[in-house]
Amino acid sequence: MSVPKTLFDKVWDDHVVKDLGNDQYLIYIDRHLVHEVTSPQAFEAIRLNAREIRRPELILGVADHNVPTTDRSYGVASITDKISRLQVETLEKNLKKNNIRYIPLRNINQGIVHIIGPELGFTLPGTTIVCGDSHTSTHGAFGALAFGIGTSEVEHVLTTQTLVQKKPKNMRIQLNGKLKNYVTAKDAILHIISQIGTSAGTGHVIEFCGSTIENMSMEQRMTLCNMSIEAGAKAGLISPDTHTFNYLKEKKFSPKGNDWKLAMRDWQKLFSDNDAFYDKKYNFDIDNLSPFVTWGTSPEDGISLSEKVPDPSDFSDKDKQKAVKKSLDYMGLVPGIKMTNVNVQKVFIGSCTNGRIEDLRMAASIIRGKKVAKNVQALVVPGSGLVKAKAEEEGLKKLFLDAGFEWREPGCSMCLGMNPDQLAEGERCASTSNRNFEGRQGRGGRTHLVSPVTAAATALEGRFVDITEYL
Repeated sequence: MSVPKTLFDKVWDDHVVKDLGNDQYLIYIDRHLVHEVTSPQAFEAIRLNAREIRRPELILGVADHNVPTTDRSYGVASITDKISRLQVETLEKNLKKNNIRYIPLRNINQGIVHIIGPELGFTLPGTTIVCGDSHTSTHGAFGALAFGIGTSEVEHVLTTQTLVQKKPKNMRIQLNGKLKNYVTAKDAILHIISQIGTSAGTGHVIEFCGSTIENMSMEQRMTLCNMSIEAGAKAGLISPDTHTFNYLKEKKFSPKGNDWKLAMRDWQKLFSDNDAFYDKKYNFDIDNLSPFVTWGTSPEDGISLSEKVPDPSDFSDKDKQKAVKKSLDYMGLVPGIKMTNVNVQKVFIGSCTNGRIEDLRMAASIIRGKKVAKNVQALVVPGSGLVKAKAEEEGLKKLFLDAGFEWREPGCSMCLGMNPDQLAEGERCASTSNRNFEGRQGRGGRTHLVSPVTAAATALEGRFVDITEYL
């Protein structure tokens, strides 16, 4: 009788090329996503060493981190920052020279790498996917083993289509219950991280399962897997099911005809066996979960919007006390203040975490007939050209513009300070992105992580809002 396997074990074992000993393995990589930030050095090293790209047809390139989200009528020439423009130009040259598929800046398929992969069907169940970006874990929502890699590893994959890796451990996070109206997957993952911390997943791949997951859309599952990295994990995984297959069917790069039938035969085997071993297990009942917000400078610094900012003395550990005090000083918050009494100057709806069409629909659902508060700049940045087109077709663009939001072009935007969309020092932002570290959105900027619907309500009031009490 065969040993029961987890979903991760099945995908991993299917891709092992060679056991190198000392818990090191050479694994095959099915898909490689590249963007403008982490690839230039890899391509240059390949050029200097006269090497060749092993499987260019398995690579997809797009610029997303450094690109402006304002007018891009002139393509790359629209990028005013010289370094950013050079990075995008270099990406284009490298991909063209090596006959690698590239999505240009003005192409409707352009967008954030972790959004375009799934919506084009480049992301498929049971595959291994890498990218020089930590939030590659997003693709795990489809049952793919997807993780971020460094520049030297980018080079290795480009030239060999393989990667040397230490096998991670298994972690299971089971979610049961039904999310209340306007409580989202973003609130769920912020709650989870607040409970288990940012290091619980170190050295592990997290498999999300349970009745809550079964009832989640693919967009919500992608949000969970996206932020598995903020729990310290190597990757996040969810077993593919009918939701997955319906999402992928007829996508641009998805299998067609008989190939689809053959693929489905394999994909339906991608689940964890009964009695499969997990090194760590967590269970959460989310029936009573409320909207969440981060108060500090770590994703684990999260509380319900109905709660108050903690006091350093609330924690017994001396190092934790120091960390909390440091976070509060940076964020300009005092212990005991209710988050619903905290004002904001910026609101950002977008990113690879929450820049999909469902996210925009949820945000738009509460703004009809209302206006963004004075002294608040609110940005809506679709995650891709396809998301943008769909939102415009559905009238969402008009709703946002009528309410006073800015409607932007696709890109990473204010998720990180690598393009013109940045916070000024001391500015406070309700952000649907994934990280709230010091300076993440600009030097001295103060980032609070929230869901799209919470961000939209916050923009209307100019302060954080508990959406369950707001409507």
